[in-house]
Amino acid sequence: MCFSAEASFVGGILISGIGIATIRKVHKPSQIVFASIPLFFGIQQIAEGMLWLSIQNPEYLYLKKYATYFFLIMADVLWPMMIPFSVLFMEENRRKRKILFVLLAIGIVLSMYYAFCLVSFNVNPQIMNYHIQYNSDFPKSVALVAFFFYLMVTITPLFVSSIKRTHLLGILMFSSCLITAIFFTQYLTSVWCFFAALISVVIFWILKDSKTEFILNKLFLLKNEYKKNNS
Repeated sequence: MCFSAEASFVGGILISGIGIATIRKVHKPSQIVFASIPLFFGIQQIAEGMLWLSIQNPEYLYLKKYATYFFLIMADVLWPMMIPFSVLFMEENRRKRKILFVLLAIGIVLSMYYAFCLVSFNVNPQIMNYHIQYNSDFPKSVALVAFFFYLMVTITPLFVSSIKRTHLLGILMFSSCLITAIFFTQYLTSVWCFFAALISVVIFWILKDSKTEFILNKLFLLKNEYKKNNS
């Protein structure tokens, strides 16, 4: 997260709390992965808080490598797979499921590419202008293409989905990425993950409304069944 270790820890704990509340709104097994997204974002922000500490305080230097790779594994390896999978897992429309399958396949390949890069190349995080910049030796020739596919697999599924209000989440994610790319280009990984973590609380709203609609539909069916049995 931007600003400081304290901001990362506070933000991470708050978002994790909302993540736990979101999971409690699940009323279908197919929603569990999608509902877990805010919790994972919260954990990711706590990891970056540990990274802040390790960079700023020599006594915590031993945490630097672990915190760096934990954060980047979540940012680069987890999200390209988890987001399309979570939306696919909830989707019931066959045509949309086929599109989401393709996006998930691309996401898996992209995650494998980033996993290879994390194993094969060096990453050196440093604090600059109240942000963490992740300097790496990843191949520059494919960086832009990889980022394009990253956007595709982490944002497009939200527009493909037929689940109510996921489009709003997609708009917010895309807008935050655009703002970050324009104003925080050098700190894209850290800053966009911060925005995404905040935006992920919208998932609580999506599942809350979904649960309310589910209960109302169930009551409506019970009412019709009651009328049918007593007619």
